[in-house]
Amino acid sequence: MVPRGQPGRFDGILRTGDVERLVCETGLRMPAFRLVKDGKPLPAADYTEDVPWRPGSFSGLARPERVAQEHAAGATIVLQALHLHWRPAALYCRGLEQRLGFPVQANAYATPASAQGFAVHHDTHDVFVLQVAGAKRWRVYAPVLELPLKNQRWSPALGDPGEPVLDFALEAGDTLYLPRGWPHEAFAAHDDSLHLTIGLHPPTRVDALRAALDAAAAEDVELRRGLDGELPGLAGRLAPEAVARRARRRFVASRRPILDDQLTQARAAAGIGAGDALERRPTVIADVEPTGDGVTLCFEGRELRFPSQARDAVVAVRAAAGPFTAAELPESLDLEGRLVLVRRLVREGFLRALSP
Repeated sequence: MVPRGQPGRFDGILRTGDVERLVCETGLRMPAFRLVKDGKPLPAADYTEDVPWRPGSFSGLARPERVAQEHAAGATIVLQALHLHWRPAALYCRGLEQRLGFPVQANAYATPASAQGFAVHHDTHDVFVLQVAGAKRWRVYAPVLELPLKNQRWSPALGDPGEPVLDFALEAGDTLYLPRGWPHEAFAAHDDSLHLTIGLHPPTRVDALRAALDAAAAEDVELRRGLDGELPGLAGRLAPEAVARRARRRFVASRRPILDDQLTQARAAAGIGAGDALERRPTVIADVEPTGDGVTLCFEGRELRFPSQARDAVVAVRAAAGPFTAAELPESLDLEGRLVLVRRLVREGFLRALSP
């Protein structure tokens, strides 16, 4: 635990007023939120509704008056996957991802005074807890299942965790690190509490084995035959370089774009000139991979292929640390080719024009 005594430290990610705005003003829908109380989820039908609307319906829509009533009666509001629908959290998580090199997620928990949301449980990933407002008392227990996998969620059948090894209060501005598999529970103190949990998902050895097996099975027919007592070796595919390459490729492919002004950018793309200032979006995580007859730019679930003569320009765009223009890119492409390249990358959300 890192005590700081700095109320407001995490307001740039989420404030108490933001929770009310999300619940009461934005038409929030499940599973972006849910309510829990005293260790159990509340029935969604008690606080959501489906609104018919051609050609279908809006399902799981928050009923703000019911959410407010349940919250006042002790229910914790859980805002799930904030990195997918709340830009400040998306930017915070993307900054961590760029530094750490693996996926990061964000949830928020708004608990009323003197209440508890979840009973004792463990998480199947590492967590940073950021106390935004109020205070919470935490009890942390020794693991009963060491380093659980994603499908090894907490269950009372795992046994009694015993007495807590840590018992402390987290105040606004404090940070707590919880390794995966450490059971814990938290109680709001005399004031309402709001905290963020930042989930960290580094790849494990099991992930590396599964990825190696999937890659081998796709290329080696011997692994696709019926089991006859022998299995071909995987040693070559488990070399550190190969493991790191596959993990990086999965990570890059799975990142979602953060495109706050893409409507404007897409409209402006066709008019970008040779001297117009551009930048690589600071939130993009990307790699350039060689192919037989050119290069592939991999980012945010997409693979854009370019011919060999565009290689130097694509590499330069990927490496750009500040503003640049199409005219400043390597001349292995003529100027018209460079304009075609940057205009396409603006439409794809990889680049943005600084004055669209």
